[in-house]
Amino acid sequence: MNDQMRVRREKMNELREAGIDPFGHGFKVTALAQPLTDQYDQYSKAELEAKDVQVTIAGRMVAKRGSGKVGFADILDRTGRIQVYVRKDVVGDEQYQLFKRADIGDFLGFSGELIKTDMGQLTVKPTSVTFLSKALRPLPDKYHGLQNKEQKYRQRYLDLISNRDSFDRFQKRAQIIKAIRNYLDNDLDFTEVETPVLHQSAGGASARPFITHHNALDIDLYLRIALELHLKRLIVGGMGRVYEIGRVFRNEGMDKEHNPEFTELESYAAYFDFHDVMDETEGIFRHAAQVVSDNGQIEYQGQAVDLNKPFKRIHMVDAIKEATGVDFWPEMTDEAAKQLADEHHVKYESYWKVGHIINAFFETFVEPTITDPTFVYGHPIEISPLAKKNADDPRFTDRFELYILGNEYANAFSELNDPIDQRQRFEAQVKERENGNDEAQGIDEDYVKALEYGMPPTGGLGIGIDRLVMLLTDAPSIRDVLLFPTMRPEEDPE
Repeated sequence: MNDQMRVRREKMNELREAGIDPFGHGFKVTALAQPLTDQYDQYSKAELEAKDVQVTIAGRMVAKRGSGKVGFADILDRTGRIQVYVRKDVVGDEQYQLFKRADIGDFLGFSGELIKTDMGQLTVKPTSVTFLSKALRPLPDKYHGLQNKEQKYRQRYLDLISNRDSFDRFQKRAQIIKAIRNYLDNDLDFTEVETPVLHQSAGGASARPFITHHNALDIDLYLRIALELHLKRLIVGGMGRVYEIGRVFRNEGMDKEHNPEFTELESYAAYFDFHDVMDETEGIFRHAAQVVSDNGQIEYQGQAVDLNKPFKRIHMVDAIKEATGVDFWPEMTDEAAKQLADEHHVKYESYWKVGHIINAFFETFVEPTITDPTFVYGHPIEISPLAKKNADDPRFTDRFELYILGNEYANAFSELNDPIDQRQRFEAQVKERENGNDEAQGIDEDYVKALEYGMPPTGGLGIGIDRLVMLLTDAPSIRDVLLFPTMRPEEDPE
């Protein structure tokens, strides 16, 4: 414990001796910093004085100055900062000493008149001061804040206090999610639902799951890697249009775009095909963008993006042909595809088929080059176990992914609703797992059974909410948009 922490504990004990609870009780607040500024900053000193505006505010003291019988402080609440001007002759000696003895970081409440200083700064001139909560640790240095990125992520509460940009980003995240909900609820008549986090089989995506054990049932369960299979059960049940915004968990690597747990939006609409879902996706992105832009134009890491103009749509095979000259439209053997991969230095696994290699070509030569919002559709059947086959060319599926600035933001398809085909796809996934693909799915018997009761033609969509928030708030890492990202444990928490 350093000297500052010892002094703060001494002050905590002094408060108790004076009959004041250093960790306070409820306090009725009548006003917040930013709404006060928005409403009253337009008035002159004389005009505001004539209005006689009485307010009660509360917040964390983040700056203090002055001496003698007057003092100023900056109070930070959930909307921003506001200044207080405390006079001993107004609040009395006891409350003035309470204010003077308070430390930066303490929570205080003030009731009094809203005024403007001679310098024109909106200020609360209190007639009473209430001590609300003691901070036993000093805040980060006000001039340097949190410079250590690791500390920002490990101690997000300090980041939120010190860095207003970070605080505002998380406020925008909440508004973006609200905008998406409003669009789906009100414009497209979807129903928001909740589905289980614990699954008996890991499905709906290609990923390694986290495994846990339920003691009472004595069974292993998986943290969900996707929302898909339960949501489509609800389509079978007749709900028509459903979506969920929820946490999913994947036991995989971490980088600036991946965290073991993340937030996903998945939606399913009966009678939509993947073209309808493209329209839905454009609507979601445009409504979300309204939180940060009036015209749909944003900038991400120095690159401009226009979310208002129609998104480009191109078949995966055509995109590869444009980028490399390689044409995968003619039917070919797995060996011929592997030969093309060898010629273009594209790595592949021994069990891969033509479709896997087409996808590898796309990821190698096309994906990094996409800048404008682009729907890439027509994914090979080998990498799309839950998507409907294309009616004209069964080698491909009615699936698309949305790419912006070389990053994937959405995955969607006309859902596979043929239970016989679905079982065969699951069985193919099991063979892939046996051949070394530890991200391949198993067979979800109950889901196949649900399809056997009949599921209407359905369009499904998945969007990574965290990546979308990154894009719209110009955040370089997923850790910047997750309040509490997964971190390696510290050896010494101090």
